[in-house]
Amino acid sequence: MSVTFHGVRGSTPCHGDACARYGGNTSCVSVEVPGEPPILLDLGTGLRYFGLGRPADEPFVGTCLLTHLHWDHIQGLPFFTPLLRPGARLDVYAPAQDDGRTVREVMDASINPPLFPIGLEALPGTIEFHDVSDSTFQVGSVAVTARRIPHVGPTNGYRLEWNGRSIAYLSDHQQPHDGSFGVTEGALELCRDVDLLIHDAQYTGDEFAVKSTWGHCMVDYAVWLAGHAGAERLALFHHDPGREDAQVDELASAAAACGRAKGIEVFAAREGLTVVLDA
Repeated sequence: MSVTFHGVRGSTPCHGDACARYGGNTSCVSVEVPGEPPILLDLGTGLRYFGLGRPADEPFVGTCLLTHLHWDHIQGLPFFTPLLRPGARLDVYAPAQDDGRTVREVMDASINPPLFPIGLEALPGTIEFHDVSDSTFQVGSVAVTARRIPHVGPTNGYRLEWNGRSIAYLSDHQQPHDGSFGVTEGALELCRDVDLLIHDAQYTGDEFAVKSTWGHCMVDYAVWLAGHAGAERLALFHHDPGREDAQVDELASAAAACGRAKGIEVFAAREGLTVVLDA
């Protein structure tokens, strides 16, 4: 089970020498198991670079588990070049909306004139949207669990299980507003005893004090949750766009030291990093 990070930033893309090492693209992770189409976690600007690496001589087939519909998690979709080829197909699973609109309706309104030059229907490939909330389903041989988790607006976290290995993906996760450490039963279910937890780690304590209702959490909270849930490895994810590489290094180093005391391997996700979970 191979996990590759293509975009690890939150909120908005960023660029420059100071953030080149971890990368400036927004959330996109690919998961691949032998002999099956890829599963994508979110459709941020990192999706474009995943697309550039795909074979050009065969139609793309794959699945996306989309956590929510904020811009930084969908911006890569119309720039995903494999969908410009006839015969391509992408199945997108995303949280059902609270206002009664389908995911398809929201995406059609977002990627359509005047906000974007063309609509999704103009792409030669096929995109099918599936509204899911608290549910379980199969993507090939991979078992997927979707659970609603706290954020701003309807948001899913996901757990993927294959051949005895497991990944939990909670890219945007609201810590309790008062800064305390607590977790909903759904979020804990996703993370419990997982081999790899990919988790929101956008804020420092000082930042959270100002942005406590913005839908994210502190690095310390991510480490606490990994320990509380019994995760084996923790990938710090959704780095703040204002965070320079040296600052990510500093936060990751402190988190890794704390993780070692809990028996957890902690590292900061970066573009191009691949983690292999052996069967």
